[in-house]
Amino acid sequence: AYVQVTDRDGELRWLPTTVNVDNHLIRPTLDPAAVAANPDKAVEDYVASLSTLPMDRSQPLWEFHLFDFPTSEATSTAAIRVHHSLGDGMSLLTLLMACTRSAADPTRLPAMPPLPTRTGAIYQRPRPSAGVLAFLAWVWSFVVLAWHTVVDVVGFFATILFLKDPHTLFKRVNHAETQRKRIVHRRLSLDDVKFVKNAMKCTVNDVLIGVTYAALSRYHFRKSGETDTHKEIRVRSMLLVNLRPTTSLHACVDMIKSGKESHVEWGNELGFIILPFFIGMHSDPLDYVRKGKKVVDRKKSSLEVVFTHVAAEVIFKVFGLKVTFWSFISQC
Repeated sequence: AYVQVTDRDGELRWLPTTVNVDNHLIRPTLDPAAVAANPDKAVEDYVASLSTLPMDRSQPLWEFHLFDFPTSEATSTAAIRVHHSLGDGMSLLTLLMACTRSAADPTRLPAMPPLPTRTGAIYQRPRPSAGVLAFLAWVWSFVVLAWHTVVDVVGFFATILFLKDPHTLFKRVNHAETQRKRIVHRRLSLDDVKFVKNAMKCTVNDVLIGVTYAALSRYHFRKSGETDTHKEIRVRSMLLVNLRPTTSLHACVDMIKSGKESHVEWGNELGFIILPFFIGMHSDPLDYVRKGKKVVDRKKSSLEVVFTHVAAEVIFKVFGLKVTFWSFISQC
């Protein structure tokens, strides 16, 4: 394990240290009355308070906060707090899963979905027997890809220079690093999501985008008090995308057994897309899914994420980490 220190020249360095596990296992003392009244909210309030507290840099930057009381979803809860300098989110989550085993069979790893494959018109080159029209349609998909990329890149620069979203409940007023952040989660039935996916002939992500549209729309009109539910407000969010291939679970297991990190590729190759959200009320709930599918299909036909990744790399090399960070944050 390592800790990050600043040397005499002001440079950050990693130095080896000894880990005392007890220092990383935290059992918070919460108000018994609050826990008895609403244990779920008690956990959410505590996790929200963590966003305002710095981590102890004199020891490795990871913590396990353990709650030994039942909630509506589990008999006990663990909140894991890990500094981003130790790894990217997907790799750390995969590493955590690699450390677990089935309760019924201690030798069996958790079940994980297969690694995603590339899809889209440009990856589906027609066979020679498909004919000229199929080949021309495949070539046309590259033209559409180039056009959408140009439009998105222009929108990217316009957002940096002058294009702003209307002021809504979702727009951040300031970007303070210690601003209190509340993490709220809700459970969705995957069977219900798949049922809608199959009925609408779309993807799980399309359905989830539609659910997000619906949730934000209802929240906006409930909190703002606006009565004109027929109008539609267009806001945008910055959606981070990691271009690095997903690390497999077995690669993490091999790394743990061998003690060599060469089995796993760490670090992010982040780009982002500016994803529009449409705030409005629809009588048919499936309209949210239809609109979400349309937006996602459009974004899939663009290399916007590759461009923003390259732009971030250039800014980082020329101006440094802080300028790169605020360049991304300014788009939120």
